[in-house]
Amino acid sequence: MDFDSAKKRVEELTGILNKHNYNYYVLAEPTISDYEYDKLMEELIDIESKFPELVDNNSPTQRVGGQVTKEFPTVKHTYPMLSLSNTYSKKELQDFDARVRKSLGNNFEYVCELKFDGVAIGLVYKNGQLIRAVTRGDGYSGDDVTNNVKTIKSIPLKLFHETDQLAFEARGEIFMPHKSFIKLNEIKLKKGDPPFANPRNAAAGSLKLQESKIAASRNLDCFIYNIIGEELPFDNHYENLLEAKKWGLKISVFTKKCESLDKVLEYIHYWESERKKLDFDIDGVVVKINSLKQQEVLGYTAKSPRWAIAYKFPTEQAITKLLDVKYQVGRTGAITPVAVLQPVQLLGTTVKRASLYNADRIEELDLHFNDTVVVEKGGEIIPKIVDVDVYQRDKNSQKVHFVSKCPECGSKLLREQGEALHYCPNQNNCPPQILGKIEHFISRKAMNIESLGQGRTEILIKNGLVKNIADLYDLKYEQLLGLEKTIVNELSGTSKKISFREKTVNNILNALEKSKSVPFERVLYALGIRYVGETVAKKIVSYFDDIDKIIKCSFDDLLKVPEVGEKIAASIVSFFEDEKNINIINRLKDHGLQFKSEKAETSAGGPLSEQTFVISGVFEKYSRDELKNIIEKYGGKITSSVSAKTDYLVAGNNMGPEKRKKAEELNVRIINEDEFNKMLDKD
Repeated sequence: MDFDSAKKRVEELTGILNKHNYNYYVLAEPTISDYEYDKLMEELIDIESKFPELVDNNSPTQRVGGQVTKEFPTVKHTYPMLSLSNTYSKKELQDFDARVRKSLGNNFEYVCELKFDGVAIGLVYKNGQLIRAVTRGDGYSGDDVTNNVKTIKSIPLKLFHETDQLAFEARGEIFMPHKSFIKLNEIKLKKGDPPFANPRNAAAGSLKLQESKIAASRNLDCFIYNIIGEELPFDNHYENLLEAKKWGLKISVFTKKCESLDKVLEYIHYWESERKKLDFDIDGVVVKINSLKQQEVLGYTAKSPRWAIAYKFPTEQAITKLLDVKYQVGRTGAITPVAVLQPVQLLGTTVKRASLYNADRIEELDLHFNDTVVVEKGGEIIPKIVDVDVYQRDKNSQKVHFVSKCPECGSKLLREQGEALHYCPNQNNCPPQILGKIEHFISRKAMNIESLGQGRTEILIKNGLVKNIADLYDLKYEQLLGLEKTIVNELSGTSKKISFREKTVNNILNALEKSKSVPFERVLYALGIRYVGETVAKKIVSYFDDIDKIIKCSFDDLLKVPEVGEKIAASIVSFFEDEKNINIINRLKDHGLQFKSEKAETSAGGPLSEQTFVISGVFEKYSRDELKNIIEKYGGKITSSVSAKTDYLVAGNNMGPEKRKKAEELNVRIINEDEFNKMLDKD
């Protein structure tokens, strides 16, 4: 066979095998036997071995894996991968429906989908080819797991010809079917390895395997539930899903359009019982507005879309005994009571501990030691005690009283008025607080100093080398080399020896040096100011572009920042009033950490400088994301809701009537696209 003939046959076989994959894994309607399929695959493998230059990354032969991925690079999402608002209450579904009707009127329809219990994934396709697969991560960036995802046979590597000129992202859920999960755990038990707790954990672990060949053996599957792009074929969600199925993507046959809330509730009621018959796990139903234009009108909060909601099924419960109550000290000094339970099986896992939240919850439950308690998993993840069987209580059992002193350092606990939690005030000398602050500082979403994880931070503290985050940057090679400690896991009873060898020490020092380029918003988050999470840190940095401005801010100044309320503002002021914190920041400055926004120079003095904007509706010349980027580029600020702090409401077609009404009430100027362009001195 010459090269041209081989090339032609490879193209033919690739098309044939892709079509049969689609028939088998997407339609569940195979048209040839496994034997016939295998013979075609063998022929393709044979030709590619003789003409290796014809091997394409997306060839059907590449699904078997073989690549080794030592690191999973972080990739920024083109479109934020936000979480959905959850509810367990049908009354809250009615409230959601009322909010939608208030904004859209009665002319809309819902789409109901099963909420698959797996791992969210974003699949980027260009010109019909799978380019990249990225996990949710923090919603704004995730891990590139393309090599492992390519082994999943229900995910097409090459789409059918209708998408040749189309660029889009397919959002879906990767999961492990029950039969694959059972088989995998049987193999692990035979080898003497601990089994996976549930299919979700198994799927997540499989996606992060370094060897894609092992990932290929796990038989993962994937349903696509959303298509995102600039030039989609239809202006509604449901039709785009049906079209995507024609392209070769696997869409759930259980997705359904519903014209009313009553139909939505019927759908939910049906799947509350029928879900047990499925070969994969679901934990609820997702309800979405079908029209993409109406989705734009409803918009987003900082964390989730306003046009969708997830109804979670009531969770399963288990009954066990309360043996003891322990108290954990967090990095901010918050004291969390934890129930020690007689081990009990719940949703495929052995539950030994459960959260008790705070002193009020203990009092509300009227807990006594050795009580018979009802345990469930909140969101089917975190165990919690929801009830006590007082009729089985021993009359001599002792009541559980919340501790008055820190279990670690003995300091008297404080509880501020209106606060649910007790706090240890000894923030600079309480060991768990020191450890917690440093672990938060080095965490991936903060400074990302991964080399200091796995118990090494604790060793540094035990040896007196680190007492605060600034001490990390004073560490020297000769101080670290040779340090070691055996770490014991109290839950599993296992132990692990941690040693600081030459390679480890060099990795730590290099990671510390690299962290000096981490942007300001992550540094601010890393400082561990109470109530200042990732989103709030970004908002503050967007408003005040360097640390000195934040330090000098008054309480009232901080209240001008979007999403900063009185509790957050008070916490920030208190943090910077502490001279010890200022000294630590000055030391970090001297070490070269970033305490000034990259946008500070480019946006300062821009035509939109110090102006606050709200965007609503659909626009002809810009997407909403483009508008937001332009506003921020030229020094403006974005908020999601109209308030007295808003300077302009940029109004597009089908804008939210409530936003217009609010703007008119507050005398906020309403402008259209053309007026906005004039502010930029554009034609």
